[in-house]
Order: sequence, then C-alpha cells, then structure tokens
Amino acid sequence: MQLHLISFVLIILHCMDYTGCQQHSSSRHWQHKQISGVSSGCQQGGCLTCSDYNGCLSCKPRFFMHLERIGMKQIGVCVTSCPPGFYGTRFPERSPCTKCRSECDSCFAKNFCTRCRAGFYLHLGKCQETCPEGLVRNEAQRECAPKCPADCESCVNSETCTRCRQGLYLLSGRCHHVCPDDFEPSDKLMECTPQVHCEVGEWSEWSPCSRSGRTCRFKRGQETRTRQVLRYPSPFGNPCPEISEIKECLVKRRKCPGGRRNERKEQRIRNRKDKETQNGRRERKRERERERDTASTPSLLPLR
Repeated sequence: MQLHLISFVLIILHCMDYTGCQQHSSSRHWQHKQISGVSSGCQQGGCLTCSDYNGCLSCKPRFFMHLERIGMKQIGVCVTSCPPGFYGTRFPERSPCTKCRSECDSCFAKNFCTRCRAGFYLHLGKCQETCPEGLVRNEAQRECAPKCPADCESCVNSETCTRCRQGLYLLSGRCHHVCPDDFEPSDKLMECTPQVHCEVGEWSEWSPCSRSGRTCRFKRGQETRTRQVLRYPSPFGNPCPEISEIKECLVKRRKCPGGRRNERKEQRIRNRKDKETQNGRRERKRERERERDTASTPSLLPLR
C-alpha cells in the first residue's frame, strides 16, 4: 500500500516538473520571437508560405528565394531578380539565389562572371589575375581587352577600332587622318560620315507675264518659275542649284481695268506723296541751318 502511494506521488511530481519546463520553454521561445522582430518577412508580396521568425519559406512562381543575413540569423526574402553578387537558378520546387564565386563582382551562372572584383580581369566569363597573350588589362572595365593599333583609343580586336585618338576619324573600323572620297569628317562624332548632296524638286509652271505686278498696258514683262529644295547639303556636299528663273516675255497690250482715269488718280496720289516728302526735307534742312546759326552766334555776357 505504501509503495503504491509513493509511486503515485512520484508520478504527480514528474508531471508537474514537465509542465513547468514546457511552459518555461514556450515563454523563452515567445520572448525570443518578440526580441527578433522579423515578422516583416511575411509581408513580402512574393511569399507563398512564411514564418514570423524565418520570413519566407517558399516563393510564388517566377520569384527567387534570397537569404538575407540579419545579425546571426538568415531571413528568407522572395525577389524577382537576385541582388548583385548572386545568380538565380530555377528549379520546379525552389528557385534559390546563389552567391557568385569569390573573384566575381557579378555573375550569370556558377562558372560565368559578368564583372570581376578589383585585381581580376574578365575573359570569356572567367575572372583572371593575368590576361592571355595578345590581350591587355583594361583597368576601367576590369577585363582583358585586345591590344589596339596605335591610332585607336578603343577596339574590338587588333584590326578593328571602335574609337580613334584625337584628330583622327573612324570609318569601317579604321582611323583616318583624311576621310576618303564621298565622305566628310564629323568633329562631333569623330567619324567619317557620308556626304549629303543637295536635291531639288521639279520646276513649277511659268507665272503669267507681268511687269511691276501688272499684266496690262505694258508690252514687255517677265515670267518666273521656282522649285523646292528636297534635301539640303552637308558642309562638304554639292551645293544647291538655282531654285528660281526669270525670262522676258511679251504682254498683249490692253487697257487696264478702270482706264486712264484711275491711272491719273494714282499718279496724282504719287505726286502728292513726293511733294510732301520734298517739303519735309526742305523743312528739316531749314531747321538744321537755324540750329547751326544759333550755335555759331556768340552769346553776350552782362557787364559787371
């Protein structure tokens, strides 16, 4: 009987101890979650499943899973493209972002770099400390570039330039001091560009025969015709030809509308205007003479 009582008491104490430990463990876990404060991972739009503590656990289709380090732990984030220094690999179940090789600054795949870190030079997707024979190190681009000809500032290979040195002009991958025929230098582009010659359209019809804007009374007059410029020339292109022509013509002598009465009236108006102009000139001349006489006459000072 006593043995049964002792066994029962031990069982009760064991259960109480287990419950306390479980509550203590649960409270520690909750406290750790409160301190970490990483529930923002579940706010990502690309998350398919997530955890308040670990962020995204899986991503929606077409998203990559990237692990961001925060302190001593990593948080899952779903992104549309992997950040610099990582490359994405798509799998049916999971598409992770994987870190590039140590010598790569950015990469397309595990063994294909797109830009190297300082001290390395890119050649055929590999980052190398030295360039192969025939290539030189390009410090600005961090890549192995072909050794350019003396006239080139940059090139694709040893025979094809992409930019010439100052004072030279590029044409078909070569640098020229003087551009070939039918080409002209462009100081802005530093290239030889094709010459553009002037182009004009067809002549218009001849205008009616007239003289001083009239098509009557006079026996001789002029006819004119014009054409438009379709394309203006470049600085070294062929200039444009004449775009207007004038030729003498005969007017069928006839009276102008209104007869001589209108002509006499117009003549009187012209004469009046000429007379007013002459009178104005005479008046201005007299005014200048009076001013000159006034200026030349000495002024008398009063006696003290």
